[in-house]
Amino acid sequence: MDEKWQKSFPVSWDQFHRDARALAWRLNGAGPFQAIVAVTRGGLVPAAVVARELGIRVIETVCVASYDYEKQGEIQVLKEIGAAVARAKGGEGVLIVDDLVDTGATAKVVREMLPKAHFATVYAKPAGRPLVDTFVTEVSQDTWIYLPWDMGLQFTPPIGGQKG
Repeated sequence: MDEKWQKSFPVSWDQFHRDARALAWRLNGAGPFQAIVAVTRGGLVPAAVVARELGIRVIETVCVASYDYEKQGEIQVLKEIGAAVARAKGGEGVLIVDDLVDTGATAKVVREMLPKAHFATVYAKPAGRPLVDTFVTEVSQDTWIYLPWDMGLQFTPPIGGQKG
C-alpha cells in the first residue's frame, strides 16, 4: 500500500448499513428527489439503502473507474448517466450517491454531468469534502477506508504491537 496511507478505517457491513441509514436520515429533508444516480461501484450499496429509506424508485448509475485497490489513477467514465435522468434540468431533483469522496476527482467529473444535483457520500476526506452537499463521517486524508465488500475476516495485530 502507498506510504501516504498512514491510517486505516475498517468498516463492517453493520456499520456501513448504519452509516448509510444515517445518510438517508440527513437527506430526508433535502429533497424531494425524483431519482438517484449511484456512482459505481462504491455507490451501489448506499444508493440501495437510501432509495429504500426515502422511497425513491428510479435508480440510475454512472460507472466511473479511478481506483486500483491501492492507488488512485486516471478517471475513466465507463458508462454515462442514462438520458432520461441526465436531461433532468441539469440534475435538479436528482440525488447522486457514492460511498466516499477522497480527492474529489470522481466527484468533479460526476458534478459536471449533473451540476444542479444534490451530491451525498457516506464518508468524506478533506480534499473532496467541498464537492459534496451531504455526508456522514469525515476521516483524515491519510486514512484508507476498508469497505466491507473489499474485506474478509482475518487476524489483526494489536496497534501497540505484541507485549509479552
